[in-house]
Amino acid sequence: MTREKLTRSEQREEARAKAKAMREQHKKGEKRKRAALQFGVGGALIAVIALVAFALISGANKETVEPKNMSFNSGIKIGTNLEAFTPDYTPAPGEGGVNVPNIQVYIDYQCPFCRDFELPNQSQFESWVSKGVATLEIHPISFLDGRGTPNEYSSRAANAAVCVAEYSPNSFFKFNSLLFENQPEEGVAGPENDELVQRAKDAGVANSGEIESCIKEKRFGTWVSETTTKTLNENIPGTQYRVEGTPFVMVNNQPFKTENNADFYSPARFAQFLQSVAVN
Repeated sequence: MTREKLTRSEQREEARAKAKAMREQHKKGEKRKRAALQFGVGGALIAVIALVAFALISGANKETVEPKNMSFNSGIKIGTNLEAFTPDYTPAPGEGGVNVPNIQVYIDYQCPFCRDFELPNQSQFESWVSKGVATLEIHPISFLDGRGTPNEYSSRAANAAVCVAEYSPNSFFKFNSLLFENQPEEGVAGPENDELVQRAKDAGVANSGEIESCIKEKRFGTWVSETTTKTLNENIPGTQYRVEGTPFVMVNNQPFKTENNADFYSPARFAQFLQSVAVN
């Protein structure tokens, strides 16, 4: 049975509800740990052993691995020739010089609204950024896992994107495009990890072996989860705005909004908005 698309408002509310549920689940887990320590003398030793084992196992699985290239408010920034900004490299200025408009996009890779924005805008984004007349920040988050389905594609795809950003950053733009060009339906399990690995190879990544391991072990999964919770519950740094659903799009920290939904997905309308921000 096909699930009806949520409106952007409904999607926003569901995202916030999920973030709240994650926090409550964490609190319950902490309460259970405290309760275990209150066992009687007879069960105390067993409880302590169990807690130590749990801590060792969960610590290994839940350790937050920080990606160094997602350094722009937990996003990756792409510049001239579609090269990524990293701690060790800054793309040369292009046709627009140094102070060019910066496009900021917050997306979930299983969000159909994100696909509807990304695909029509891909070619102009590629043209602007490759020429150096704009830069592009992409911020992957994940809040569409589960919801009564076997789906974990949202977080797996976000993790895969971070893997590419970390180990082959100059391939990120292409990989991001391929994910949206091959997006599964919302609420389904989605492609297996082997297919995500193949997508990375199709994007021409370097370090394909490291990226394959990263994708399959979900190396940045905890970071994606923590970043998602923070993104949905705090203002974007340096602004008064909060991500209200995906896609959430800004230029130079000014949110892109339209009077009707159709205009939001219009490349011409977005180009007009970018130009208006750039001249102000």
